[in-house]
Amino acid sequence: MPLTFDLQATCGDARAGVVHTDHGDILTPIFMPVGTAGTVKAVHQHELRNDIEAQIILGNTYHLYLRPGCDILRQAGGLHRFNAWERPILTDSGGFQVFSLAANRKLKEEGCTFRSHIDGSRHLFTPENVMDIQRVIGADIMMAFDECAPGDSDHRYAQRSMELTHRWLDRCLARFNETEPLYGHHQALFPIVQGCQYEDLRKISAEYIASKEPEGCAIGGLAVGEPTEVMYRMIEVVNAILPTDRPRYLMGVGTPQNLLEAIERGVDMFDCVMPTRNGRNGMLFTAEGTINIKNKKWESCFEPIYLDYTLAYLHHLIKAEEILGLQICSIINLKFYLWLVGEARRHIVEGDFARWKSDMVQKLGRRL
Repeated sequence: MPLTFDLQATCGDARAGVVHTDHGDILTPIFMPVGTAGTVKAVHQHELRNDIEAQIILGNTYHLYLRPGCDILRQAGGLHRFNAWERPILTDSGGFQVFSLAANRKLKEEGCTFRSHIDGSRHLFTPENVMDIQRVIGADIMMAFDECAPGDSDHRYAQRSMELTHRWLDRCLARFNETEPLYGHHQALFPIVQGCQYEDLRKISAEYIASKEPEGCAIGGLAVGEPTEVMYRMIEVVNAILPTDRPRYLMGVGTPQNLLEAIERGVDMFDCVMPTRNGRNGMLFTAEGTINIKNKKWESCFEPIYLDYTLAYLHHLIKAEEILGLQICSIINLKFYLWLVGEARRHIVEGDFARWKSDMVQKLGRRL
């Protein structure tokens, strides 16, 4: 069955809905843990399912293409079987990684040539083969191949980049429509709105994406160094144009405060490495503010923070560079992010999201 979206409640522009996929339903707003190379770092799948209660995770086309490679993924029957995750998966197109990680990349109309960050081998990504790779991965939601222009691009470059992204989108759609899923479940293709921090370009791009009547839409190229006020304004501009009956995915964002501000502006889906990356560096997100577990003040704090583990024990694990510490911190942060979007959903349904969000943003800014 095609991916569908049921809008269940609104509170201002904030939305609560359900995305229906062949691997299960996704209650929105939702945060999606990032499993770049087929794994959410330091977290077991059973913890993602039963403790964190993740409804969908991400994989990345660039990383999975390079390792383990398409042959292994096809033999395994796709990423769902390869990593034993039976719930929905979304794959990034690899565009961001090509433009941020790969060495000696060369951009042209055909696509982008790059050298692997692993072994220096040379590769070409085109809109067509990126669709083919994502067919092999088997994600429920596939992303169109786009150029991720630098956040400080001038208007002229940003426009050329956006127009290239649109031409690539047309090629992605053509390839997508002439191919079939490999593993018996439906795959949806989300185009990506670009345009840097230029309101006129964002409007043009959102209109172009909406004209394709996609199953869902993504907003890319934000949270790349621009002021948060600019990011929020671009979200407002884009969401005023994107269809209301399709899910909206803000890529690579962000802090807990960013999530709440974007939800207030009509975004449904989020991903970011921040909860796991910051967790592995000893930063914990909580409903009362952030904790730097490395600080000496936690050395003798025996208050439980997760299961029976105390802040003092977690402080010890992180200072001793024990792997268990990285795992616990990652779980704590992901649980918090999923709790936060779940609470946002509840308050949207109850009709008091704006008041709750205002109070919560103040708390989230504290350093404990």
